[in-house]
Amino acid sequence: MKYMLLVYLDENAMTEEQREHCYMESAQLAQDLNSGGQYLDASPLHPVATATSVRVREGKRLVTDGPFAETREQLGGYYLIEAKDLDEAIGIAERIPPARVGTIEIRPVMETLSLAPAPSRNESLQRRQRTTIALLLQRVPSLMAKGVCCMTLGS
Repeated sequence: MKYMLLVYLDENAMTEEQREHCYMESAQLAQDLNSGGQYLDASPLHPVATATSVRVREGKRLVTDGPFAETREQLGGYYLIEAKDLDEAIGIAERIPPARVGTIEIRPVMETLSLAPAPSRNESLQRRQRTTIALLLQRVPSLMAKGVCCMTLGS
């Protein structure tokens, strides 16, 4: 069964150094889940200040800057996984690094007829690899400036 693991946390709960470490741990978790055939997708989100909310009332569109609701914790990212049951999904959720400072909401994904054809296994693998590389590349400049990281990407 597919589960969406929604990562909620206060955007100010971590220092920049802690956040960089969290991204590295999260990328490793994605690799581990991928090795076990449980990883479908994952991605962090930009800060809540970049959010735009859209509502349609009485046929009129209302667009506002910012999140839908003011809350103590904000949606910071997600994992889409394959798990045999809720217990297995809970086991994966507790391994997500932001669970130490925030909340992971677990929601079963409804299986419906897709409007678009499902990506091939190769396309899914390529998307996961691009996501992992993108996560790492976001952090390379600041990590290298601190002398923490040096990497070479090959084909």
